[in-house]
Parts: sequence; structure tokens; C-alpha cells
Amino acid sequence: MLKILIPTIMLVPTAWAIPAKQLWSTTLAYSLTISLISLTWLKTTTETGWSFLNPYMATDPLSTPLLALTCWLLPLMILASQNHTALEPINRQRMYITLLTSLQIFLILAFSATELILFYIMFEATLIPTLIIITRWGNQTERLNAGTYFLFYTLAGSLPLLVALLLLQNNTGTLSLLTLQYAPSMQLSSFADKLWWMGCLLAFLVKMPLYGAHLWLPKAHVEAPIAGSMILAAVLLKLGGYGMMRMMTMLEPLTKELSYPFIIFALWGIIMTGTICLRQTDLKSLIAYSSVSHMGLVAAGILIQTSWGFTGALILMIAHGLTSSALFCLANTNYERTHTRTMILARGLQMVLPLMATWWFIASLANLALPPIPNLMGELMIITSLLNWSWWTITLTGIGTLITAGYSLYMFLMSQRGPLPAHILALDPTHTREHLLMALHLLPLLLLITKPELVWGWTS
Repeated sequence: MLKILIPTIMLVPTAWAIPAKQLWSTTLAYSLTISLISLTWLKTTTETGWSFLNPYMATDPLSTPLLALTCWLLPLMILASQNHTALEPINRQRMYITLLTSLQIFLILAFSATELILFYIMFEATLIPTLIIITRWGNQTERLNAGTYFLFYTLAGSLPLLVALLLLQNNTGTLSLLTLQYAPSMQLSSFADKLWWMGCLLAFLVKMPLYGAHLWLPKAHVEAPIAGSMILAAVLLKLGGYGMMRMMTMLEPLTKELSYPFIIFALWGIIMTGTICLRQTDLKSLIAYSSVSHMGLVAAGILIQTSWGFTGALILMIAHGLTSSALFCLANTNYERTHTRTMILARGLQMVLPLMATWWFIASLANLALPPIPNLMGELMIITSLLNWSWWTITLTGIGTLITAGYSLYMFLMSQRGPLPAHILALDPTHTREHLLMALHLLPLLLLITKPELVWGWTS
């Protein structure tokens, strides 16, 4: 565990000590090495499911894929941000890399924590670097507003969680995930117990975000710089799903009755955010709303509490992390050339950047869950488990999948096909850096088709 954590922490002094000329290349090589070493986590599965144990940190089949995804994303964010921060003073570039690294440190600690209070502290700590990245390096004037939304939604959701965890500590005498699963199940019957149940899940549902508590997400995505959007879509939303999966085991038998409204909200949100996507003019906003729709499916899969639902949710979280991050990178490459996010003003780009259009095509197909990409595998497992619960859900999930296909193709056709607008005279050619970035996003996604058991969690 420390083999990854200590090198990540040492990336901070490296970023400040290295000569300016070698800053980006060195941090990129360093973080890529860390992420390659982190892949060794994927190979051990012990009898109990927990491995790499020390008293505070451990991995199991649920956290391992998310940890590997977190480590994989840091080099990609460094690759993507080089152009964005090129004109800044060198100290600000160092600060930017430091913030990205600190995010990775907090996320590794959050996903591998065995104590729930450590998880909670790290869950909150990720707010600070993200907030600074959005409000300091964001592109637009609205960025302070977006940062405020992001901070207060998440804080308002997660303060009840702290109270709920302290109550749990009082009742069971432990908050360690290793022993909580063996604690005698509590007889939850009173109204206060139902409030406790709400407190446990509210923070994660806001973070995911569940439709209805999702307003901070499109704002944060649209205003954030490229690295902010990538880490937000790929890993920070997954903290919500991960936390829900961890808490679910303790919330029996209440979930059976209390989760109905949330499942319905999640499924209704898939359709609502999908239709919002169909009428977006702003490229980043469209990708952000599509994230809400995908995470709605994940929330429903977790709340159902079947092994199929859990597996589907985990697979979809990993697949969505790579896909939406890739889409944000593509949107950013367009933005850096045309300086607009409005799709009508930057269309027909296949004419000028044909190879980039190939990446767009693969990413759009992954977003609409084309077989045999893991996105489809996750969606199918969740839809199957929902169908087992109530066959009425097929109408909502079916319409949702249809709309998803609709807006993914709309996004591709609007940005890539059609005539080139008259005002686009000269575009920079695509760089090797950008093609490498896209390959490192989409290759893991395509390679997961061949070995899906790496990311399907507890089922095996």
C-alpha cells in the first residue's frame, strides 16, 4: 500500500525542486510509473477479500479497481493540462501539479481506508484541492459561483453523515470495515433510525449525484479546467457510489422499504437528464449531464442490493470514469483550437482533424454503451437486476438507453460532421500528446473487454 502512497507524496517536493524545463516531462514519467506499479493491486484476491493489510489501509475487490483508476488518471491529467497552463508563471504550474497530486493522495487514502472516519475525512479533504482548481484555473467568469455550489452541496450533504457515523460508533463500538460486517445487526424500527439511514446515504447521493441534488455538477464541470473536469467525472463521482456500497451492508433491514423513492428518483433522473442532454448547445454541459444520467443507473443498481446490481454498478463506474474523462479531453482539444464550447460554432471538424474524429467516434460509441464495451456490460447487469425487482423499470431504463444513444450520436454528429463553418480559417494540427492521451483513455476501456473480472468486484 505504502509502495504507491509514499512515491505519490514525494511527487510534491519533486514538482517544486525540478528545473522548469523538465517539470512536465518528469512529473508525467514519475506519475505514469506510479500508476503502472499500482496495477499490481489488481492481481491479488485473498480468501477474505482483503489484502495489502495494515491497520488503517487495505484493498479488496471493490476498492482495487477504483484505486487503479485513481492512479491511472494523474498522468493523464498532467498530459491534458500542459497546453492549458503553458502561459502561466512557473510557480503556478508547480502549484497546479501539487494540487493534482494531493487529490490523488486523498483519493488513495479514501478508497483504501478501513476506518470509516478516515474515509470520511478524506472524502471531505478532496473538496479543497478540487475547489482551488475550479475557482483558480477555471476558464469562465462563473467559476466562483460554480465553486460555491460545489462546496455547499457537498458539505450540506456530508455533515449528517458525520453524525450518523458517530452514532454508529456509539452503538457498535467500532468503525472498522473489517469488523463491522461481523457486528450484530441492529433492530432499526423507530423514526430516528430512519433519519439515521437517510444521514448515512445522503452525502453519497449528493456526491454521485442523484437527480434532484445534481445542480452543482454541470456548473462545476463547465467552469473547471480540463484536469478538474477529468478528475471530477472519473473519480470524485465514484466516491459516492463506493461509499454507498460500503454503508449498505450496515443499513439492513431498513433499505428494503426506504430505498424505493431513491430508486425511482434515480430512474426518473436518467430520462430527465437524457432529455436535457438532447437540447444542450454547450459541449461540456452535455457531457456533464450525461454523467448524471449514468450515475443514476449506478445509484439504482446499488440501492437494489443484489450481487448483480453491485457488480453492474462497479463495472459501469469504472467504464464511465474512462469514457467521460476521454470525452472531456476531446471537448478540451476542440476548445483549445476554436475557443468556444458551443457546438454550432465548432462543427464539421472531421474535415480538418480526421484522426481526432476517430477518437470522437470511439468515445461516443463507448458513451452510448455499444457492445462489447464494459459500459454495456454494466448497464445490462443493472437493468437485469432492476427488472428482477419490478418489471415496470424496463420502461424507464429502456427509454433511458434510447435517449442516451440519441444524445451521444447528436454530440458526435454536431461536432464532427456537416460543413465547416466559414469563420474557422486555420486550426492547429493535432499533437502527439493529444493522441497519446486519448489512447491511454480508450485502450484500458477496450482491454477490459478481454478480462472483465478485474472490475466486477465481489461476485466471483
